[in-house]
Amino acid sequence: SPRQPLPGVNPEPVGPSLFPCQARLAPASRLKEAVGASLASLCLGPLGGAQRLGTLVDCLVLNYRLRQGSGRGRERGAEGPLRCCGCRRFLGEPVTVPCGHTYCRRCLRRELRARCRRCRDWLLPAGGTSTAAAPLRTSVVLNRLAEKWFPGECERARAGTRLEELLTQGRFREALGAVNQALRADSSDLMLRIYRAESYVGLQEHKTAIEDLNFVISKMPNWPEVYFQKGKVLQDSGFVGDALQLFLQCLALDEDFLPAKLEVEKILCDVLSPEKLGESLKEFAWNSPHIRNKPFILGSEVTASYCNLQLCPPQSLGGSDVLEPVSGGLNRAQSAHALNSTKDLAKEDGLKRVSSEPLLSGQGKGALLKRKLSFSEQDTVVCEDGRNKHKKQGESTKRDMTLAFGTVPGDLIDVSDFECSLCMRLFFEPVTTPCGHTFCKGCLERCLDHAPQCPLCKESLKEYLASRKYSITELLEELIMKYLSDELFERKRIHAEETAEHSNLTKNVPMFVCTMAYPTVPCPLHVFEPRYRLMIRRSMETGTKQFGMCISDSQNGFADYGCMLQIRNVHFLPDGRSVVDTIGGKRFRVLRRGMKDGYCTADIEYLEDAKVADEEELKKLRELHNFVYNQACSWFQNLRNKFRTQILQHFGPMPDREENIQAMPNGPAWCWWLLAVLPVDPRYQLSVLSMMSLKDRLIKIQHILTYFSRDQSK
Repeated sequence: SPRQPLPGVNPEPVGPSLFPCQARLAPASRLKEAVGASLASLCLGPLGGAQRLGTLVDCLVLNYRLRQGSGRGRERGAEGPLRCCGCRRFLGEPVTVPCGHTYCRRCLRRELRARCRRCRDWLLPAGGTSTAAAPLRTSVVLNRLAEKWFPGECERARAGTRLEELLTQGRFREALGAVNQALRADSSDLMLRIYRAESYVGLQEHKTAIEDLNFVISKMPNWPEVYFQKGKVLQDSGFVGDALQLFLQCLALDEDFLPAKLEVEKILCDVLSPEKLGESLKEFAWNSPHIRNKPFILGSEVTASYCNLQLCPPQSLGGSDVLEPVSGGLNRAQSAHALNSTKDLAKEDGLKRVSSEPLLSGQGKGALLKRKLSFSEQDTVVCEDGRNKHKKQGESTKRDMTLAFGTVPGDLIDVSDFECSLCMRLFFEPVTTPCGHTFCKGCLERCLDHAPQCPLCKESLKEYLASRKYSITELLEELIMKYLSDELFERKRIHAEETAEHSNLTKNVPMFVCTMAYPTVPCPLHVFEPRYRLMIRRSMETGTKQFGMCISDSQNGFADYGCMLQIRNVHFLPDGRSVVDTIGGKRFRVLRRGMKDGYCTADIEYLEDAKVADEEELKKLRELHNFVYNQACSWFQNLRNKFRTQILQHFGPMPDREENIQAMPNGPAWCWWLLAVLPVDPRYQLSVLSMMSLKDRLIKIQHILTYFSRDQSK
């Protein structure tokens, strides 16, 4: 029976998704199972990489989150119309990923996540390969809007890109100078403090880096990246236990934050490695009162003890105990600095460690380390030397912490900024290609019918076409709904009228001019011409899934009679061609011919067999029907095995004889099957298709069978 949810825990997922283990088992038991499985694997042999600990990491994070509360804190960040799906800040240099959501270039370039934060789809092709194989192209339309609406924020984003280049090149001193200069102009920019912390880390000034990260945490306590950055600083300094808790806090806020998950897996892999497992578990001083004085034994007791590890939330961490290093494992984590609650940090000593070789600073090698990494609740400003100093009460910074791009002036909203460059109308179902250009979905599909390349820059879109994943650019659609609602309503009305026109099955019916088709008989088609690609797509989108089939006619373009085809399945090939599985439906007569976007159309009327009411005539009709049916069976059985096998593979078996020969409007199904397999001129077949008398049709088929039976006897 399914387990009941824990008291006080919301059983519904919080955010885009929750770990699968929560839905199946209570967190404590699931954690115990995960640890047991990991230990069992270790006992059987060496661990095959940190990735095998993914389930254990998921359960640890879930356990951590539930101990802090049933939900996550409300995320703070950019409050404007252009906001990154990842960091929730201003959408600088927007990049639209294949799922249709948009991220700032920084989030994607740093590969902070493998899956989309909103839909959990892979951000990169092939299940999340490196961005080197998939270059990031800025969304042209969204970037143009950002530059027009918020030029100041765009300039800050470009400055951040330049700082990242300096950090990537290892020019930390130069990056630090640039950051300090920018902070003197705007001390409230939290991203600049992140960059400055990275510069300090590169210069081995970990304490100052921690101070900047603490400040960011105080302003945005629900920003996952800052916890990861701080955890990396502590991990590089040797405080593995505290780094682990910061990584878990990061994952508690965002379970798909890839770098944090990888670091937790590496830490656990190191702790649970066979050569260190026994020693680490014996030396580790657990916080839980259930374990403190209990000896560790490799086996079930170890599993139970490991599951009782208290993953304390930041609100419960207090004190300033000295951290003792543990060989090959985790440190004793019972200090206030692990997650640095803002209130506790102002009062407590955060990070102290006694070690024979502390590594927190490049100048402090070989000395005992006892550091106080805390900061006041007051804001800080930047001194001339780049250091922080506390700001006196009453002072204010140049900008409020809420980014100043919440609204867009009405005079900057122009419908021409939201027009498709192909149809010159308002975007309808906008999709963004890998090259960064945006079109209406229907417009782009029509262009790809002719050539697999971008209509504007001519870049190859073969892979994009092969995936056939034309996801709507959600941010652009939201902006249109918000600022151009009247224009969008009119655009939808026009689209609905066009769809209704394509849905009519008597007026302007699409015509596929190719071959003979018959009621109830399968008719597979290989569609490669652009006009017929469009026709098939429209038939699918309107929901009718029907079109007419006629043979060609030298005078009128196509014949006066034909058969409707019902689409059963469409298999798209990578180059845009398709194999369409159809089956014959109603017969029709053409009343008027026309043309639509390159393919033929027609006004039609449907045909049905005339019913025989007289009993005597009906009796004679049944006798004729039975005689011709037996004659057809005899002819088919006398065919060579090779021909019979080919017919069965293509058309299937011959339908059985029907009791009520007038039940169907088109007559018995076996007549059409036989007409399809007989090697008869299409013109002769067309004359039989047009007949509305079952008696006349049976007589025609009888004549054909008599002719071929004579050839078989020879």
